[in-house]
Amino acid sequence: MIVVMEPTATKEQVNAIIERVEAVGCKTHPIIGAERTVIGVIGDGRVIDARQIGRMIGVETVMPISKPYKGASREFKPQDTIIQVGNVTIGGKELVMMAGPCSVEGRSQLLEVAHACKEAGAHILRGGAYKPRSSPYSFQGLGEEGLRYLAEAREATGMPVITEVMEPALVPLVCDYADILQVGARNMQNYALLNAIGKSGHPVLLKRSFSGTIEEWLMSAEYILSHGNNNVMLCERGIRANETETRNTLDISAVPVIKHLSHLPIIVDPSHATGKWEYVGATSKAAVAAGADGVILEVHPKPDEAWSDGRQSLKPEKYAALVQEMRAVALAVGRSVPSNQTTIGQNGHGKRPLLVPTP
Repeated sequence: MIVVMEPTATKEQVNAIIERVEAVGCKTHPIIGAERTVIGVIGDGRVIDARQIGRMIGVETVMPISKPYKGASREFKPQDTIIQVGNVTIGGKELVMMAGPCSVEGRSQLLEVAHACKEAGAHILRGGAYKPRSSPYSFQGLGEEGLRYLAEAREATGMPVITEVMEPALVPLVCDYADILQVGARNMQNYALLNAIGKSGHPVLLKRSFSGTIEEWLMSAEYILSHGNNNVMLCERGIRANETETRNTLDISAVPVIKHLSHLPIIVDPSHATGKWEYVGATSKAAVAAGADGVILEVHPKPDEAWSDGRQSLKPEKYAALVQEMRAVALAVGRSVPSNQTTIGQNGHGKRPLLVPTP
């Protein structure tokens, strides 16, 4: 349900609506516009008498929301959500570049990649400290040691850090180090994890699962939003299809569909979608042309020696060239690519930037 207030509605009248709605156990999300205030109502609308709300002073109209994902729908919030992480703005007119290695393999490796990505034009550093793998015998990540390396790389480059969190118990720890939490494809419907992230209030990148529908994906986002955490980004990373030449099939159409259905920013991950670096460039540019708010890519100085996903990783020089090509596409479709000259030593959301090992 959406309650649209009259342009002349007072703050007291708006508060009266909020109190009435919250008194029956629903949550409210006021959206204050230039001309009027809109109150989004989240919860079981059956407990609310919409006609009674509509008769209250200051109310212009009451509108139902048809989508099952209330808070994530564009019906709920017509304006695009814009998320600020340090000096990086996500969801506006500017295209955001996220890049780094699949796995944090060590201090020197991460710092080398971080500086290379920064120089190439990246704004946010990605890197896995905890790695969900198909095989129990594959490298599972360095854990908190990897988080410390990421914190040091942030201090050295000024780039905010995004890394995956895999279980609810790890959410507080990863929040201490990382600026953005990543929910991997395997955990899209791990509701305990989504609830924990929602309660944390931390910015999050929610990846679409291998076979998840767009509605299921948005419903997963709803779990996070329902706790009042509005800092949610979606990530299209490819879905399973009959094709075997690529790791997954990148659903480019998901970008305009999400833009139509939801106000949440959408990021595209061509590395995991294709699984082969030769196809990453073309699909990255296609994502930008389709309207993605950002692109997240895997970069490694020696892909043949990478501990995970080397086959899909770009070398730094190839990444630098691709950034320039994506910049040209972005300008052609009315977007811009901001400077990545962030302030060195800026912490963003991380709380333990100085807990780093001695070289």
